[in-house]
Amino acid sequence: MLIVKKFGGSSVADKERIFNVARRCAEDYKKGDDVVVVLSAMGKTTDGLIAQAHDINPNPPKREMDMLLATGEQMSVAYMAMALSSMDIPAVSLNAFQVAMHTSSAYMNARLKRIDTERIRNELDARKIVIVTGFQGVNRHDDFTTLGRGGSDTTAVALAAALHADACEIYTDVEGVYTADPRIVPNARKMSEVTYDEMLEFASLGAKVLHNRSVEMAKRYGVQLVVRSSLSYAEGTVVKEETKMEKMIVSGVASDLNTARISVIGVNDEPGIAFKLFNYLAAKNINIDIILQSVARDGRRDIAFTVPKTELHEALAIIDEHKDTFTARSFQYDENVAKVSIIGAGMTSNPGVAAKMFEALYNADINIQMISTSEIRITVLIDENDVARAMRAIHDKFDLGDD
Repeated sequence: MLIVKKFGGSSVADKERIFNVARRCAEDYKKGDDVVVVLSAMGKTTDGLIAQAHDINPNPPKREMDMLLATGEQMSVAYMAMALSSMDIPAVSLNAFQVAMHTSSAYMNARLKRIDTERIRNELDARKIVIVTGFQGVNRHDDFTTLGRGGSDTTAVALAAALHADACEIYTDVEGVYTADPRIVPNARKMSEVTYDEMLEFASLGAKVLHNRSVEMAKRYGVQLVVRSSLSYAEGTVVKEETKMEKMIVSGVASDLNTARISVIGVNDEPGIAFKLFNYLAAKNINIDIILQSVARDGRRDIAFTVPKTELHEALAIIDEHKDTFTARSFQYDENVAKVSIIGAGMTSNPGVAAKMFEALYNADINIQMISTSEIRITVLIDENDVARAMRAIHDKFDLGDD
């Protein structure tokens, strides 16, 4: 049996936790399984590297940031190989070059293109635990690239797909996927299973359990995931194509504080204006989520939309540069907003779900600024100070908690 096991930064934050992970990997190895381990950087290492970089250069080149950030995972995998060696378990650490993991050339947000598996296969045939750096790859210029925050999940799923692994286990500091963030909603319930589509919405809408691109890849290649805790042996949450249980109308609630709203005021009511606006933003890889266009008055409209807060200032600079092209009279922004969403595959066959969500917010005296829907989710934009109250109110309204 071939198992790919991914451990996040909190799971390898110090010596004690590194040895805890090493023992868990050794258990499977001693059963006769082949084990490939994917690691994130230790604890807050990546945050520390970013802070140091900005102390030297407030606007560092993205290529150099990837060169720097790739060192975090290399430390983790080397330490893990040393820990296993001290336990008389043969292990080898490999970085993105040594594998090799080929990516696009988009620094700090690269996408995996293919993985060469020969080196890993050779090391597994030699009965070694193979420990691979997550989060990083190599582009056609032979430069390090990184996959975006949380990208180690995507590394693990890609390896599981390329190696045709029998299992892909994602270890974190929680015991699985919950109906809401248990730090915000104390009675949140751990789900035994969740569909790829639901998990993709959870990941895209602020739940930090899995990287959204890892879920996309798992669905595409049929990689069944298990999310579980590295600190206990509790059963986790299985992420797969279909679930056996009778679907609840709503599976859970998610929130995303990394959100800002931009309003472009007074654009001409004519074809092509929205295209020009969003084309300029797309050319710079600015992610747009909720979009709201007002009814035309006096030949003009307003267009409001949300972007990640981390991309706000770049988006504003683009709009300011091109505002005359799409005839904007002015533009405004608000950083003090957040998205709250309900997700559930059962929503498609149950009318009245939106009304129930809005009733919960009304009863909690929370104002809705924007609304976006899909077949399996409803998202509202609210004041960021109302997020905790909103999540608890919605969670209770749909009876999602433990009894």
